[in-house]
Amino acid sequence: MAETAHSEPLLTTPLHHVHVTMGGKMVGFAGYDMPVQYPLGILGEHNWTRENAGLFDVSHMGQSYIVSGDGSHETVARAVETMIPADILNLSLGQQRYSQLLNAEGGILDDLMVTRHADPANAGALILVVNAACKEQDYAHIAARLPAGVVLKRRDDQALLALQGPKAASVLAAHAPEVMEMPFMSARDALIEGVHAYVSRSGYTGEDGFEISVKADEAGRIWGALLADDRVKAIGLGARDSLRLEAGLCLYGHDIDTTTSPVEGALTWSIQKRRREEGGFPGAARIQKELREGTARLRVGIRPEGRQPAREGAEIMAGGRKIGIVTSGGFGPTVNGPVGMGYVETAFAAPGTPVTLLVRGKELPAQVAKLPFVPNRFYRGVK
Repeated sequence: MAETAHSEPLLTTPLHHVHVTMGGKMVGFAGYDMPVQYPLGILGEHNWTRENAGLFDVSHMGQSYIVSGDGSHETVARAVETMIPADILNLSLGQQRYSQLLNAEGGILDDLMVTRHADPANAGALILVVNAACKEQDYAHIAARLPAGVVLKRRDDQALLALQGPKAASVLAAHAPEVMEMPFMSARDALIEGVHAYVSRSGYTGEDGFEISVKADEAGRIWGALLADDRVKAIGLGARDSLRLEAGLCLYGHDIDTTTSPVEGALTWSIQKRRREEGGFPGAARIQKELREGTARLRVGIRPEGRQPAREGAEIMAGGRKIGIVTSGGFGPTVNGPVGMGYVETAFAAPGTPVTLLVRGKELPAQVAKLPFVPNRFYRGVK
């Protein structure tokens, strides 16, 4: 996770003063002053989240609604489907999908979450969560492409918390019992400490977990109530990055960007059958061709041998020539070794393929690895 340099003053989330008081080490990230770690340290925070429940402030993310004047889900869904490749039309109430905002060439402008509101009274509303570094461009891009009568409403008055880990459900259920049986990628209204919240069950760690959207001025109350539980500790951006890397999840601007398509990025699972067949999204011709014929390169996992990690930008070699590049890399505490992701020529994309990484002029042996590095533990419901 790279820090970002900005000439303008950094923005702050509603919980900024809390992070400072807790001893958070603050860094610039996506234009915001954010905690990269707390006194527990990145390794401790990573392991705590894998074993218990970690609490993240992700209020820098962009939250918005898209609604139509006629209140029709179909009207809003079809408008959004002109910009992303996911099937939004067939979302049920409270169902969430991951997708990508695409440019005309099928490159990824940003990745985002789209949720159909769970309340039947708001059945025509879609909730969008986009990345902090891209949100201004995303909002402008989306708003310019919505038809008459369909509008994007920013929710800059909302904070967003993420509670992640194997104990997250039992922790949150102590405040809102109804969340316990929510399936993965679903959302609903809930009352937490007397505060109205909109809760979704997904996350960015590979663990079971939730995102909790609340009014900005109520965020401190929810944060404090959750941290009062001995099973919960505050987690910074450093551990968030190592957790998502082990989970094989993309970081926009690194593992996916405007030069990569969802197919190259190994995100074909996020394009449902109807959209694959019908198209109707930017770059559809390219993406449909890639789905039929394959791509020249693919995003894969990388496992360096030994203990030295390969960072972003390291060249991936085979047969004495460059076949790809590392896009994310670091130490994986759960797997107790270095892990990475990158793009390689498709002929070298099979797990177990030996490759060489060029790190600071030195050649390091490695293998292409299956993603994720740590099995996902999302809650799929009672079997």
